[in-house]
Amino acid sequence: MSEMINMLDAKTSLSRLVQALEDGAASEFIIARNGRPAARLVPLKPQDGDRQRRIGVAQGRFVVPDDIDLDNDEVLKLFGVS
Repeated sequence: MSEMINMLDAKTSLSRLVQALEDGAASEFIIARNGRPAARLVPLKPQDGDRQRRIGVAQGRFVVPDDIDLDNDEVLKLFGVS
C-alpha cells in the first residue's frame, strides 16, 4: 500500500524513506506537491542474482597464468618496499 508524503517531508527524511523501502516496511511512497501527487518512490527490482553473491562472479571467464607472481619482487622495489 502506498503512503502519500509531501515534498518537504520527503526531502528531510529521504534516508528513512529509502531504508523503509529496502527493508520491505513500505512498498512505495507517493510524493505530493501542493497536495497533488507528483512522483512515486519505489524500490528497485533486484539485479541479476543476489546482491550478496559477489565472490566468483567472473569464475571461468579467464585463466590465471601460473607465473602471475613472477615479478612480485620487482613490483615491491618499484614501490620502495624491500
